[in-house]
Amino acid sequence: MRHALLMTVRLHEGRYHGCDHRKTVEWPPAPARLFQALVAGAARGATIPAETRAALDRLETLPPPIIAAPRGAPGQAFSNYVPNNDLDAELSGTRRYEEAVALTRVGKRMRPILFDVRMPLLYCWRGWSTGGDDEQASALCAAAHRLYQLGRGVDMAWAEAEILDEEEAERRLSVHGGILYRPSKGRGAGLDLPCPGSGLRRSLEDRFVGMRARFRASGAEHKKVRLFVQPPKPRLANVTYDARPRRFVFEVCAGGPGARLFGRSLHETAGFVSNSRDLAAERLRAAIPNLTEQVDRYLVGRNADDEDKKSRVRLVPIPSIGHEHVDMMIRRLAVYVPRTCPLAPDDVAWAFSQVAAHDADGVMLQRVDDDRMVGRFERKGRRWSSVTPLALPTARRRRINPNRRANDLKGAGERAREEARAVAAVHHALRHGEERVPVVDVRVQREPFDRNGARAEDFAPGTRFSRGMLWHVAITFVEPVAGPLLLGDGRFIGLGLMRPDDPTCPDDPRLGVLAFTITDGLLGGADPEIVARAARRAMMARVQRGLPRGAKLPAYVSGHDPDGSPVGDGGAHRHVAVAVDLPRGRILYVAPTRLQRGGVRWPEIAANHGRTERALEGMDELRAGAAGRLTLAPAVVDVERDPLFTPARIWESVTPYRVTRHYRRLGDDDALKADLDSELVRRGWPRPTVIDILAAWRGPRGGLSGRVRLVFRTAQAGPLLLGRTAHKGGGLFAGR
Repeated sequence: MRHALLMTVRLHEGRYHGCDHRKTVEWPPAPARLFQALVAGAARGATIPAETRAALDRLETLPPPIIAAPRGAPGQAFSNYVPNNDLDAELSGTRRYEEAVALTRVGKRMRPILFDVRMPLLYCWRGWSTGGDDEQASALCAAAHRLYQLGRGVDMAWAEAEILDEEEAERRLSVHGGILYRPSKGRGAGLDLPCPGSGLRRSLEDRFVGMRARFRASGAEHKKVRLFVQPPKPRLANVTYDARPRRFVFEVCAGGPGARLFGRSLHETAGFVSNSRDLAAERLRAAIPNLTEQVDRYLVGRNADDEDKKSRVRLVPIPSIGHEHVDMMIRRLAVYVPRTCPLAPDDVAWAFSQVAAHDADGVMLQRVDDDRMVGRFERKGRRWSSVTPLALPTARRRRINPNRRANDLKGAGERAREEARAVAAVHHALRHGEERVPVVDVRVQREPFDRNGARAEDFAPGTRFSRGMLWHVAITFVEPVAGPLLLGDGRFIGLGLMRPDDPTCPDDPRLGVLAFTITDGLLGGADPEIVARAARRAMMARVQRGLPRGAKLPAYVSGHDPDGSPVGDGGAHRHVAVAVDLPRGRILYVAPTRLQRGGVRWPEIAANHGRTERALEGMDELRAGAAGRLTLAPAVVDVERDPLFTPARIWESVTPYRVTRHYRRLGDDDALKADLDSELVRRGWPRPTVIDILAAWRGPRGGLSGRVRLVFRTAQAGPLLLGRTAHKGGGLFAGR
């Protein structure tokens, strides 16, 4: 049985300050940094115990580790003032130590990484062989217990190590809940992290000795000179983690290069991909016979185990999408070669070039430099829907005999159980596909999500999957996920291809709404306006963090022009609103296009809202004063069922409505009704048939507020935020 060394590291605080050679904070902490921390913790004075040295030398021989780390986000930058290297020169005179330090202080800009301190760092070295009483394993476990920091001196940490079989180690990584970083073969666009290489432990000891003797005296007795000698550098090996696979794009052309594209029907996906793969494999075996075994395992998938699947060549059929009337024919094939694949990417590309893509004469795969259609499947998105159905063997549907349809009809309970099994199978497929981003919602059906798509059962002929195994699926993630995304057991033959379905139409109500769920920390009786003020301050701070030093906040975020006056144009507010929906435990950031009917166009604010959305990604904590220290999780709004968005005739206050002006000659109820009527007209809403004042009160400064119920003649879609505090948590309504 193969074993692995799993090292678990926990930091004392949810901040990490360790920097790489570029003076930028590295995340996750590099394996070489962990190795250095083990050496520092194991040292006893100037020496390291012999058994620990042997164990560290053995660790150097293992392949780079897999890393599991919590999601990190840049924190607030600060300056740390320390004496520079001229302190000795200043002290050589008559100055006191305090004066010399003051003269030589320099500011070092630091920007820590913030993360969930409850989630540990995991480092998994595969290939550890055990035999009997393994003294080196015991020595490494003891060295891990002596680790006391990881990063800078302020990054206090502790660790533990254990030897596990690789199956258990993989399970620990899969249930970690953070992001997995896997080492890649060769170089590429990815994350470069220094790792332990051969001789690192010895080079660290040599550097320690060199640091102690870096100042040396030279010269004659009457003219001595103090020399500085640079200590030797440690021997590090840079390894690329999560390098993007090499991508090659092929067009299905009839008549040679430059000829017209030839389309294959969508339901022919599995046959098209399988045929192209087998022909390319045949060409590669014939050209390089000694690669036959590798071609079978990493291209065809024959005799491939679970570990090999991560390095297999991925074939992605690319149907034409982008418009509701497009025919969705397959005219392109994208080939992705992972960096860990033993097959050379250029050899794979050559094998697919000139492959016959159809029985018709002259229909071949022709390589092209790039294609915008492929980019449609590679972009990020929170909502994904299947173009080709997912193969879910554990979620079979009962087939209805067409000759006995009346007797074999399914009841609602049976259909619900089938769909529940399919949803569970989708979550299983996500784990197999190593998609770690949490899922908000999964929807399954047999019918396609696109007008010109094909039903799930139409993809079954010519495959090993029965009709009842195939499901069309729509998935909503809490955070954007990058494509291409293929899921299910048929992902290596083009089944389970997903497309990002995030809103792109300016009129789509999902566009311009960013939501967070309050999962913990909210105190009873919390004031929504206090939560809203804290959420607004957090938004401004995170946006400011991403701006150049000295730059002012955009009016879209602050709500004020450079001169300090409120931003607006004819009464139409053009800045983001913060809505607090405590009954459902949510905080929402809403673009003005969702609040103002007419008068505010999405293209005018798209860039500002996109910058705000990027700044808020990763926000998992909000300190809201008297309301509590809130733990947040990203959420997705379902506009079809959410009471803040779905059309309704009756709308009722969620947070108090505050009037926008003072009405001297009207009572409180009449003043609220008059102000609401003018606010609805200004927002572009129709006048309600009934305005019920449920409660009215005045604040300490005489400001009038109240709870209101509005009744419209026809159903109206939300969201609805009105009044003086509409952008600061007040005036939120929900449909009933």
